[in-house]
Amino acid sequence: MQQFPHDTIVVLDFGAQYSQLIARRVREMHVYSQIVPYTITATELAALSPKGIIFSGGPSSVRSAGSPRPDAGIYELGIPILGICYGLQVMSIQNGGTVERPLKREYGFADLTVLHPEASLLKGISANSRLWMSHGDAVASLPDGFIQTGSTPNCPFTVIENDEKHFYGVQFHPEVVHTAEGNQFLQNFVLGVCQANQDWDMGFFISTAVEEIRRKVGDKQVLCGLSGGVDSAVAAVLIHEAIGDQLVCVFVNNGLLRKGEADMVLKLFRDHYNIRLQYADAEDAFLSALKGVTEPEAKRKIIGKVFIDTFYDEARKAGEISFLAQGTLYPDVIESKSPSGGPSATIKSHHNVGGLPEDLKWDLLEPLRELFKDEVRAVGRELGLPEEMVNRHPFPGPGLGVRCVGEVTKERLDTLRDVDAIFIEEIRKANLYDDIWQALACLLPVKSVGVQGDERTYEEVCSLRAVTSEDAMTADWYRFPPDVLQHASSRICNEVKGVNRVLYDITSKPPGTIEWE
Repeated sequence: MQQFPHDTIVVLDFGAQYSQLIARRVREMHVYSQIVPYTITATELAALSPKGIIFSGGPSSVRSAGSPRPDAGIYELGIPILGICYGLQVMSIQNGGTVERPLKREYGFADLTVLHPEASLLKGISANSRLWMSHGDAVASLPDGFIQTGSTPNCPFTVIENDEKHFYGVQFHPEVVHTAEGNQFLQNFVLGVCQANQDWDMGFFISTAVEEIRRKVGDKQVLCGLSGGVDSAVAAVLIHEAIGDQLVCVFVNNGLLRKGEADMVLKLFRDHYNIRLQYADAEDAFLSALKGVTEPEAKRKIIGKVFIDTFYDEARKAGEISFLAQGTLYPDVIESKSPSGGPSATIKSHHNVGGLPEDLKWDLLEPLRELFKDEVRAVGRELGLPEEMVNRHPFPGPGLGVRCVGEVTKERLDTLRDVDAIFIEEIRKANLYDDIWQALACLLPVKSVGVQGDERTYEEVCSLRAVTSEDAMTADWYRFPPDVLQHASSRICNEVKGVNRVLYDITSKPPGTIEWE
């Protein structure tokens, strides 16, 4: 492992649901944060020279045999440590404290009693500050040198500190929005205790990324697949900034794109950025392979296979290629391979990090793999990408193929494109687009009776969906003003031939996923 080129807070991941969120919160302070597995050795960690270490929460009980433990040598490095939930408990046990299962578990809100307002973690924290708890175990006795600085009715040791060793712990989750002053707790540790410099911004990232791309690529050629989404677009423009015409982009029109998307991509990258771009119109090949297929996972596999075949055909035309560029992001990497090294449930494979052939003859170039989505958008703005591209809602790799529920046909896709375009247009007209993480329309394999133009109709049903989220790990359905949905529904039924009923999906994630398939 290489030492980071700027002040860094390292998050030791014990398999927590919120490890990504901890790293995000730190980066929002303009301090770089990196997640590493809890199995990292003290020597490896010391070589990174972090300004501070955060132990994440985790799903295990610290009292169970075989539960995760960090290298005990980490406590001897002299680097400040903050333990969150499980991280607090494991730090307590390894330093001589005890953890027990209390009579009452805590899941949900709790009010903090501040016992020492001058304590390092509690500076600027209000009395009775609202916290978010989620734990079955709790510290029963403190290690030597620690003091109790904050409590809740069901948890005496909610905040503990050892200022001499710079060890700190909280039983609640400061990284979640439900904790009212969570950012202040984290700032007290990162900026106060650790004295980290706030030198992480997208300008710094771009300059270092450009240097690294040039160093890695040398005089060789890079192939990049464009999808029309923000991730691949930013990756392509960043790489082009570094190596110019050594980059060759391939844009495969699979016939599953949004309305006007192919023209937009061609105009932006050929005309505006002057990027070498090969265009493959493969709509017929995709639709032929999908004919009669209705099972969602089968669709994904077919779309993936035809894409790879088409992409390789185009790659052969590009000459000698040494690198394959992808718009892989940090959440893609973490979700696809648990950084804790422990078991993780796979909901779906990511089209960037999964599905590549084992005998891939190119080296991978993934310049965005340490960034979160909001950081990628910021990079795009720095590089001059238009706001319409930078701020686009996420779009699935298989495109409208997984929003055209049931059989995928040219006719149904054209209908869905029109529905989707109207829905997005109405959201933009209401100035709500930026309030929503993702908005989408699905065409359902259901027909309903309607009355249009004084005539009985028997047409298809569409479902509209919009969600709010921070990272797509969880999502809540968006509460539209009723008139927005009314206008969208009215326009769809009046302007889109073949649709006579519009539904609005109010399922959160979990239990549903954001996409229907």
